Amino acid sequence: MKAIDISYCQGAVNFDGVKNDGFDAVIIRCGYGCEAWQKDKWFESNYNRAVKSGMHVGAYWYSYADSVENARSEAKACIEVLGNRKFDLPIYFDIEEPSVLGRGKDFVSECISVFCSELEKAGYFAGFYTSKSVAENLIHKEIADRFACWIAQWNSTDDYKGQHGVWQYSDAGRVRGVVGAVDLDEIYIDYPSIIIGGGFNNYPKLENCQSDAEPADGEPAVQIKSDVETYTIVSGDTLSGIAKKYRTTVKRLMSLNPKIENADLIYAGDVIFVPAGRV
Repeated sequence: MKAIDISYCQGAVNFDGVKNDGFDAVIIRCGYGCEAWQKDKWFESNYNRAVKSGMHVGAYWYSYADSVENARSEAKACIEVLGNRKFDLPIYFDIEEPSVLGRGKDFVSECISVFCSELEKAGYFAGFYTSKSVAENLIHKEIADRFACWIAQWNSTDDYKGQHGVWQYSDAGRVRGVVGAVDLDEIYIDYPSIIIGGGFNNYPKLENCQSDAEPADGEPAVQIKSDVETYTIVSGDTLSGIAKKYRTTVKRLMSLNPKIENADLIYAGDVIFVPAGRV
């Protein structure tokens, strides 16, 4: 899925033009800092325009946290600004400010964990945005694997090896409907299905939904809740073995993880989505 991400810098965006240029999604800055009054001045109007044009929409909050408690305050401010609006893409913690990164790996990792956990408590599908270099050097692996990841690497190829669902590949795009330069992104994961199906981001929760996948031969049909969780592939795993472990099917796993193009090719260390909440 092709996407752009925007802030007050782009002003009012004509999303009909954006769609006509082949982009299906947008991630909008909703604000920054510890207070709700610090919302992005174009957030609400661009959100409304994007929804009206049928775009997939996510949001991000820019961090200036100088303490872990400030990261928690930023999460609460973000939640207040989001209100009851629906988003079928994740809500991201934007951690790139030099004064924040300069506090080191433990601090950066804990801020991500605290912010994203606060959003999850409020029912949001949370993640973080940062550069490839920061992800590789300033975030503990268990945190990088735990939340949705949006990586910035302005390059012709995406060679970040950690799990991530969005790649920001340019900060100098030119897109119809946007005045001036705009960031360009590629979204690998079918987040709308996961978020809407799981009842995240202010979508209604669907309890005990039947799986839409066909059971394997000899395997009983099971009920699953619409939630998903992550699983880190280990050496010796097969997709069919993981499917059996989670009482689902290879077809269902591939639908949750569009980046898996060949069911026989999975790699140790990769993080994938699997069904959760089975009954």
